[in-house]
Amino acid sequence: MNNFKLHQSLFSYKNVLRKTLLASGLALFLIAPNCYSQDKDDKKEMKMKEMKKMDPKAETKVPMKIMPSGSQPDWGPTIDPQMLAVIEQFQSYENPSFKGATGFQYRNIKLPANAVMDLLHKTGIKPMESKVDISHKILPVGDEGVLVRMYKPKNVEKESLPVIVYYHGGGWVIADLDTYEASAVALAEKANAIVVSVAYRQGPEHKFPTAHEDSFNAYKWVVENTAEIGGNPNMIATAGESAGGNLAVAVALMAKDRGVKLPVHIVSVYPIADGDIESPSYEKYANAVPLNKGFMKWFFEQYVPNWSSNNDPLINLIDADLSGLPATTIINAEIDPLENEGKVLAEKMKAAGIDVERKMYEGVTHEFFGMSAVLEQAVDAQKFAVDRLMKTFKK
Repeated sequence: MNNFKLHQSLFSYKNVLRKTLLASGLALFLIAPNCYSQDKDDKKEMKMKEMKKMDPKAETKVPMKIMPSGSQPDWGPTIDPQMLAVIEQFQSYENPSFKGATGFQYRNIKLPANAVMDLLHKTGIKPMESKVDISHKILPVGDEGVLVRMYKPKNVEKESLPVIVYYHGGGWVIADLDTYEASAVALAEKANAIVVSVAYRQGPEHKFPTAHEDSFNAYKWVVENTAEIGGNPNMIATAGESAGGNLAVAVALMAKDRGVKLPVHIVSVYPIADGDIESPSYEKYANAVPLNKGFMKWFFEQYVPNWSSNNDPLINLIDADLSGLPATTIINAEIDPLENEGKVLAEKMKAAGIDVERKMYEGVTHEFFGMSAVLEQAVDAQKFAVDRLMKTFKK
């Protein structure tokens, strides 16, 4: 009985002591594991917030010399300093997650193209005046007609110019003609060509194959009405980036199957060429910015609901019959989930007897092509594309 009372007293004493220690903050050893875990999560969240708010330096009036504020991220250890500056500016916008967002909501976020413009603004350098005239036309095709924006080089005496039908990116869901205007202007100026940029309808409101049909109908109209816009009917090419890179090739496939005159050249920049989100580059750059594995899955779900089992050759270009397509130029970024499928597409085209050349640019991410104001790689990529186009146009 005495032993029992002794144990009871000791237990009560320990209980009181424990409560006292907890109250005084000296009982950390009792809650250390939980505190460590919470502290780790808090630090991680704080670090992510700081990265998002990080402002790249603009202590220069030379855009190519803008430097980032932080170090290379885990997802891009080889990233170029100027590319990282663009990404930091992009992350500073603190866009909400695409998870749970609608296509309409996400069309209103700020994109990498906005980051480039904001960086240029920080340098105090005014953007160069474009050397193109811009006009718009609603083409009488399809269910509703398709809006196009045309970029025509200024002060050009020649009436019959090459024509490039251009398709913007955005996973067939977001972005628009404005987002990719820098690329369209660059192609028009440097290739001395009329660029017809197509405002195709997007998912999820308009599922596959709506964007593809709009894109083809716009191309077909250009083929049949080239003279009306001052173009040469024997010099029509297609070009595009990301989802637009897919469309540039898919439209050529549709033209081949439907008996419409094929383009003389295809420029496909980091194209979506299949639905495999388990490829080597998808795994390596699963968390990359601005495009990553989760984001691509979301794009597919918005536009191609049955994407995981869909083998349509207009989506899975690498499984299409590529024979008979014109000369093609493929451009890829190193830090991009789509890098591998661009490589595979080039290999499949070469095996099909196509005149194809591919170039992969190191240190840059998806969306770099239109960033020639701040990236040397973009300057070179645009030159590579234009040189290939001009070679074809001169034939």
